Amino acid sequence: MITINENYLKLQTSYLFSDIAKKVEKYTKESPDTKIIRLGIGDVVYPLPEVCIESFIAGVKELGEQSSFKGYGPSNGYDFLRSKIAKFDFQDRGVEVFEDEIFVSDGSKCDTGNFQELFAQDIKVAIPDPVYPVYVDTNVMAGRTKGYENNSFKGLVYLDATKDNNFIPNLPQEKVDLIYLCFPNNPTGTAITKEELTRWVDFAKENKALILYDAAYESFVTDSNMVKSIYEVEGARKVAVEFRSFSKSAGFTGVRCAYTIVPKECIAYDKEGGEHKIFDMWNRRHSTKFNGVSYPVQKAAEAVYSDEGRKQVQNLIDGYMKNAKLIFRELTALGYDCTGGVNSPYIWVDAQKDSWDFFDTLLKKTGIVCTPGEGFGKCGKQYVRFSAFNTYSQVEEAMKRIKNNKKEL
Repeated sequence: MITINENYLKLQTSYLFSDIAKKVEKYTKESPDTKIIRLGIGDVVYPLPEVCIESFIAGVKELGEQSSFKGYGPSNGYDFLRSKIAKFDFQDRGVEVFEDEIFVSDGSKCDTGNFQELFAQDIKVAIPDPVYPVYVDTNVMAGRTKGYENNSFKGLVYLDATKDNNFIPNLPQEKVDLIYLCFPNNPTGTAITKEELTRWVDFAKENKALILYDAAYESFVTDSNMVKSIYEVEGARKVAVEFRSFSKSAGFTGVRCAYTIVPKECIAYDKEGGEHKIFDMWNRRHSTKFNGVSYPVQKAAEAVYSDEGRKQVQNLIDGYMKNAKLIFRELTALGYDCTGGVNSPYIWVDAQKDSWDFFDTLLKKTGIVCTPGEGFGKCGKQYVRFSAFNTYSQVEEAMKRIKNNKKEL
């Protein structure tokens, strides 16, 4: 008899964004004349940078010629891309990261979800609240949780991020082994200073813990006081793994390319206290379960680092941040308490009511889609997330609709 992994039964019935999609689909059928404006899911709308398109096409053409054809590529990524990542994203900024510590993948969602596979089932996991749902769900699947109650899983250590702590969670009050951090944060939009992040690195060193640092939105950081990489903090290479993506910065959500940095001095332990390089473990896992990102996609990603590529990518980022500024300004003017929108494409808004109720009312009255904060955890119960990933004209129209219907919201 084939039996199931019963940890899957602990999961909530469906993924947050699947629930949203079903509600929007139902509304669309009921109100076919209303044009939906999507400010919910963080999917890009602008075309890929032209230099990426050109390199993508050139890569495909190479596969059409016998002299330049390529079959299986290196599972960790081609050297031509990893060398550019190391130089432009880290070394040129004074951050110590080496080419062979970079693992190219098809998405940070996959890597942040899969990394927990390297560790024992009985480790103590600390997760911020609100949080990107994948961090929680993959640990539930792995059997690290018990019952579900009050929008939380027993067995996890939740780190509340609230207005009282400026949406930067406090250090755990107990010993933990694995810590998830995301800055700029999804969903709250908050960034973190070097001083604040240093406290987390020190905590990890003192407790022999590991930080999984999701920096998927680092390209949106505009404040020089805020950290882009955890490796800006001294000692972080020993206790942190960092995840980055081309999805939001270069518009690769449909192309799929990201990367993970695993420093060679990063250590985990066996039950007898023996040390093991996490690099070696992830390298083995990655090469066993992943066949690599396609050659044309990696050529397109490499183009991001050309002079023209960096200009074109910055134009995309500037466009989305212009949207974020508008959303923040207009919603604040309407009396909503907002966070984010400065170093992040997300605006975290106090809805002043249950987040799903606000979502339903906003959709019904205005045709606008946001994301209910409760889907990110119990601390998001009265918040909603607005995404800046749309065109400026659509964002203008959305803000106009909200203003015109404010009394009914």
